[in-house]
Amino acid sequence: MPEVAGSRLPSHVLGDPRMIEACLARDFGTIFTLVRRAGIYPSRVARLCEMTPSRVSEVIAGKRTLTQIGVIERVADGLGIPGSMLGLAARTWESSNNPVVQDLAAADMTHRPASLQLPQQMVIPADDEGDEALGLRRELMAATSADSTVAALYSTQVDTMRQLDRQIGAERLLPQLQEQISQMEKLLRFGTAAGAREALAAALTEAATLAGWQALDLGRYKVAWSLHETAKVAAREAGSPALLAHATAQQAYVLLDLRQPAEAVQLVRFAREQGGSSMPPLVESWLFAAEAETHAAAQDEVACRLGLERAEAVRPTDPSDPTLPFLFLAGAHLDRWRGNCLATLGVDEALEDLTASLSSMELSGFTRAEAGVRCDLAVVLARKGEFAEAQKQAVRAQDLAALASSVRQRRRIAQVLSSTAA
Repeated sequence: MPEVAGSRLPSHVLGDPRMIEACLARDFGTIFTLVRRAGIYPSRVARLCEMTPSRVSEVIAGKRTLTQIGVIERVADGLGIPGSMLGLAARTWESSNNPVVQDLAAADMTHRPASLQLPQQMVIPADDEGDEALGLRRELMAATSADSTVAALYSTQVDTMRQLDRQIGAERLLPQLQEQISQMEKLLRFGTAAGAREALAAALTEAATLAGWQALDLGRYKVAWSLHETAKVAAREAGSPALLAHATAQQAYVLLDLRQPAEAVQLVRFAREQGGSSMPPLVESWLFAAEAETHAAAQDEVACRLGLERAEAVRPTDPSDPTLPFLFLAGAHLDRWRGNCLATLGVDEALEDLTASLSSMELSGFTRAEAGVRCDLAVVLARKGEFAEAQKQAVRAQDLAALASSVRQRRRIAQVLSSTAA
């Protein structure tokens, strides 16, 4: 275990806005650079944090990152950085009589930049404040530094997770995303800067919605439902009807997997009507398509086809919007959605849409989506009596679902394989 002997970092280093932001982002290259400027050189950092000097140098040079919780805890303990600054639980050495804590408590907040000062009514008197008040002071100090730049960093991380999710699936990503959500919730809970709160809440909405979909794909229904509830609360905080509508409608897929299509129809319709006329065309198109899918599950072909027609009618000419990176409605994706709906309804017409979308799925790297297309193809082909080809598509879908660790798709494909077995 790294030894903790008093305050390794003076309060002015721990209270430096650059250090606070670096800790929030777990940017250890910046942390080690600031530490070096404080007179603690890489060789000593390595010894204190039980790392090799070369590894520390690589982190400073940006050639390596630190992501393992055990390593991050060693850095916190070795350098005397309070756990809350790095999104960790309070370290065992943290107490009111520890020099690190005393230095932080004694730091004069009035000499910090305005963006890091607590509102006057929220400053807690230092006299007899105790561990609980001191802990709140630290939480407020760290959260107040989470400006729109921090929110943008989180948003970038979510987008990276989203891209990885399309290819490698949720199993390895969901725990990381849940940890990130926990950090964002904590910052939002203690943050006081109005402008930064909205940006952070928007990033939290996207993170929780993505995590909710991942949990659903892994068959963790309660977790999926709860994450969507988190997303909806954050969307209201962000003041974004579009994000709220998306999170609400996506939550309906939990109901679909629980075989409650009527309730799913109601929830998606509520999401669309709640958004009203303020919805961007791309969001409106996605909502109509989602509603069509719930109608297909309820075996209402007329309502399903109407929803698909409306989705196509309002879809913008360029269905790619960088402000809505979580929506995919380019030609192949809407074809895939239409094919899935028609396959669910038992309409052979689905074969054309599914075949048209398949080549695009293969090229785009949407592993889970391709598994779904091939599973739908197997269903349609089996219905037409083409069992050999149906088996071929189902087996390929099974391989893709395994690659993406998709419990949801594997369950569907197992049923198809059983029904097409010779």
